[in-house]
Amino acid sequence: MRAAQLTAWRAPLEIGTLPDPDPAPDGVVLRVLACGVCRSDWHAWTGADPDVALPHVPGHEYCGEVVATGPQVRRWRVGDRVIAPFILACGQCPDCAAGNQTICATQVIPGFTGPGAFAEYVQVDHADANLTALPERMPPEIAAALGCRVTTAWHALTGRAQLKGGEWLAVIGGGGIGLSALILGRALGARVVVVDVVPEKLDYARKLGAQAVVDATGGNAAEAVREITGGGADVAVEALGIEATTVTALSCLRKLGRMVQVGMPAGAHSTMALPMDRIYSGQLAVFGTRGMPAWRYPALLDLLTAQNVDLRPLVTRSIALSAASAELAAFDRPAPPGVAVITDFSG
Repeated sequence: MRAAQLTAWRAPLEIGTLPDPDPAPDGVVLRVLACGVCRSDWHAWTGADPDVALPHVPGHEYCGEVVATGPQVRRWRVGDRVIAPFILACGQCPDCAAGNQTICATQVIPGFTGPGAFAEYVQVDHADANLTALPERMPPEIAAALGCRVTTAWHALTGRAQLKGGEWLAVIGGGGIGLSALILGRALGARVVVVDVVPEKLDYARKLGAQAVVDATGGNAAEAVREITGGGADVAVEALGIEATTVTALSCLRKLGRMVQVGMPAGAHSTMALPMDRIYSGQLAVFGTRGMPAWRYPALLDLLTAQNVDLRPLVTRSIALSAASAELAAFDRPAPPGVAVITDFSG
């Protein structure tokens, strides 16, 4: 199969031929229809993720068509088109039985702990416990975002922060997670303010329905959010994973507010100095989140259908596999609005 392989940190991915994967006894092999290029892939590319060993095929946000199944698979057949969450839980342990698949001790994460989907084919373990049918009318490039960014934002807003209609949601960071949180927050009836440092991203957020935007280069962003919202946001989503934006997310909340750490704190940002006095005096709730349990897909898909939510603006660039290196390098600086998705695995 054709694949893009990371062979040295921060180096261009090497496009070459690797052996086709075989399915695990409880797994499937997918022909990859689309795979997003995510900031988490950038962390792997820079060497900041300890799970990644070279050489390595990145890519964790994907959808595909089943081309082979293991003997233990019961729910899926060759030809089925499916979405895979980036955390593949075992489906059998006590945590999985309790609905907490994202903390499964034996989870598999393609693109990090195993070969990913910057390739024509990808192996997906524990298929019956994880895969969801790709809705017939949903384009693959949009469905790929349901493997990470959209689902992660959904779980952050509904599974962790319990966002309610009419509340103020502050989204700190206008990348893929931030735009997903904006779109879903609006669908849930929240009022949304987006904070970023890139004017084009702020303009794009306003076009997608943000009630307000804040340019963090123009002063105290948290103070600006508190003024816009009349005392502070009810919920803040941190969507970048660095200290400055995490402090802003905490500092922009009203008392009894809830903050969800969605951005991945890695490398130099794995330890941060946070305003614990504000957490204490404001009686704030701070949640960590990572991915979404597979059993929550139906609720998300129901909302997308019932509210006729348009996710197409999330994807602004459909690219060839050979362009993945440039997209990863773009995360070194403020990236353009929207996300890039690999849809051409031959180019």
